[in-house]
Amino acid sequence: MNQPIDPSVRRFLKALATGAAALAAGCATRQVTVPEEGFEYRTVEPPQRTATPGKLEVLEFFWYACPFCNAMEPILREWLQRQPADVAFRRIHVPRPPLQQFHYTLEVLGKADELSERIYAAIHLQQLDLETRDRMADFVARNGVDRARFVEAFGSPAVRAKMQEATATMNAYKVDGVPTFAVNGKWITAPSMLGGSYTTTLRVFEYLLARERRGAA
Repeated sequence: MNQPIDPSVRRFLKALATGAAALAAGCATRQVTVPEEGFEYRTVEPPQRTATPGKLEVLEFFWYACPFCNAMEPILREWLQRQPADVAFRRIHVPRPPLQQFHYTLEVLGKADELSERIYAAIHLQQLDLETRDRMADFVARNGVDRARFVEAFGSPAVRAKMQEATATMNAYKVDGVPTFAVNGKWITAPSMLGGSYTTTLRVFEYLLARERRGAA
């Protein structure tokens, strides 16, 4: 179903296109030793409440069709496997219909994390068109999800509520491109702030998480 693109989404798409051009040109970045506010990360104003009290929360703002999110995915998954129990990770799909609805339907069914790698591969490697509900339903059915349950959940109030919450979260964090990451409701960083380096982005995570642990101690 086609939906009008609101101004915040238009800004997001413009920033994504700008970031793509910068990365394609091989933009240089300054040498990072200790990450510096305003360069490698920015402060979230006002700070946002996290959904996982007692843990350090990392949010990924992403879009399945984004080539940079796709490139970040295996690096991010490997990083997550090494994290201690005090780190909680959540994905926030930005408001790009219908893939946002696809993600939150799978989340309602408890299948989003399990299938995310396959979705990226389907879109970016296999060049599958997953832009309609029926094509999505066919895809998930081939990957172990009951087709009828998926179709039923797709237009449900629970999925619509998750989409609205995700869009509100994106706006609260003032996210204008993907992938973008928020650390514990206080800081934002992204490969686009770091010359396109995914590994440097992870090092900024580590710095900000360590800073939070020192503050808690």
